[in-house]
Amino acid sequence: MQKKYFFSTVFFIFFFLQNSQSEIISGSAVVTDGDTIKINNNKIRLFGIDAPEKKQMCEKNFFTISFFSFKKKYPCGEISTEKLKKLINKNIIKCHVEGKDRYQRKLAICFRDKLNINSWLVRNGYAVSYQKYSKKYLSEEIEAKKDKKGIWQGEFEMPWDWRKNAKK
Repeated sequence: MQKKYFFSTVFFIFFFLQNSQSEIISGSAVVTDGDTIKINNNKIRLFGIDAPEKKQMCEKNFFTISFFSFKKKYPCGEISTEKLKKLINKNIIKCHVEGKDRYQRKLAICFRDKLNINSWLVRNGYAVSYQKYSKKYLSEEIEAKKDKKGIWQGEFEMPWDWRKNAKK
């Protein structure tokens, strides 16, 4: 009796795993901002990351003398958006849907060929790991911060804080 139960359980698990593959959306993508794209009328929010908002400004040192540093503001949100556009550059993008967010956008991990776009954005400092929802890209964020890439070369407000403060 136990053998029959074991094989039934194994069959059920195998069948369930075979039929639970995530939705895949692929095609030419249009970039909305640094962490959102659109493919064939599907709004896709890149899963596990958060990029500076289009109107968000960051600061970085542009000149240092001894103990004095002169900082300048720059449009880090626009830069993040432009870097994503350049990365996608008319290539076919393939997205593995993980779920939906509260705005009904599909949450997905997207690829240009074999390059994980979500990971690339965080690793190069154009987005941060959205740790509230996933720690998947935390190591990429640590690497970008250590190497002072992108937004990590200066000071910035985390995108979720910037959105919250912009509403006030």
